[in-house]
Amino acid sequence: MTMTTTQRILDLVAAAQASHGEDLVLLLGEAHELYQQGLQDLHRDVSARLGGLTTADLMSAADTAGIPCDASQDRDEVLLLLTLAEWETTPAAMAYAEMAEAAAHRGVSLIPED
Repeated sequence: MTMTTTQRILDLVAAAQASHGEDLVLLLGEAHELYQQGLQDLHRDVSARLGGLTTADLMSAADTAGIPCDASQDRDEVLLLLTLAEWETTPAAMAYAEMAEAAAHRGVSLIPED
């Protein structure tokens, strides 16, 4: 059986609840990599699905989705914004955000301290 990105992130979130210190950093790091992979996969899907639309139609889709855009943004930026809007509503992205927030409340972050 192949584990999906979402399943693995959910497993990491569950494991993170009982983890501390370096173990939590490792779990958060793996979840971050999976988050990025999922976002990239979805970006390819959105680009394939919407890439044939005119720039005006992409801007209209962004407006309909409640995404602020302006005429200075190019097609790639609008496609990325549409991808981010869709990605942020996925269980994988929501679970990762919850995990990162919980870790931050415990003093753990992937951002190195100066």
